[in-house]
Amino acid sequence: MKIGFIGLGVMGQPMAGHLLQAGHAVSTCVNRTPVSERLRQQGIAVLETPRAVAHASEVVITMLPDTPDVGRVLLGAEGVIEGAAPGALVIDMSSIDPIATRQYAAAFRERGCDYLDAPVSGGQVGAEAASLTVMVGGSSAAYERALPLLRLMAKNITLVGDSGAGQCCKIANQIIVASNIAAVAEALVFATKAGCDPAKVREALMGGFAASRVLEVHGNKMIGRTFEPGFRVRLHQKDLGLALDAARHLGVSLPGAAMCQQLFNGAKANGMADNDHSSLVTELERMAAITIAKE
Repeated sequence: MKIGFIGLGVMGQPMAGHLLQAGHAVSTCVNRTPVSERLRQQGIAVLETPRAVAHASEVVITMLPDTPDVGRVLLGAEGVIEGAAPGALVIDMSSIDPIATRQYAAAFRERGCDYLDAPVSGGQVGAEAASLTVMVGGSSAAYERALPLLRLMAKNITLVGDSGAGQCCKIANQIIVASNIAAVAEALVFATKAGCDPAKVREALMGGFAASRVLEVHGNKMIGRTFEPGFRVRLHQKDLGLALDAARHLGVSLPGAAMCQQLFNGAKANGMADNDHSSLVTELERMAAITIAKE
């Protein structure tokens, strides 16, 4: 198929690579010449605008940082909607506002296009291994149409509901992950302050009911001080902002998410914005005046 993929960052580039390896023709648009040359060497056609990408594609996939970025690429001047032919399929795999998502979906439906919101979980590792989890919102017909492509990038793919449901599910995911990171950080800071070896504490906890993927992976990052992203603090901060905005709209209280957002705010203010979200632990370390580390 002819696929446009806009947003070839840490996640998007390996995802597009899987589509290329499967024999699909992939095009994109970027505004940095060195990046353009590298992409061309990989076999990706680099076009001038999102409109041009859409005009050349049967399917357009976006993987962008935030709601305004998606809105600009999809509906802005020279955007995807100007180049998409009736019958095209648009799949937004970014993590953005579910209310805006429903507006984008309606705009493309009016043009005769299918639209899916399909945010992902699994981070850079999952993108590189094609083992992402994808949470999809949209029609069952569009989902079935997209499924062969999604299977090239992901392992766990679920149609959650209508447009916006995928984004709501991703918000729920980010609430859980943030809370787990904060809980692991608190536990390891507590254990360290009490004079215990945090590595041994983590090892012991992995054999009990407290075991989790976050304790396994992010706990190890906290102890080893390996905060290369992964998933960046500023992006998780953005996702929790979406959660709190949606909660305000729905009249729902999210006290745990609000607490985690404050910790991410502090981490960002102290220079950790582009570090892995496991570096949230540094805020709790500051409060305790101690640093957890391997002995």
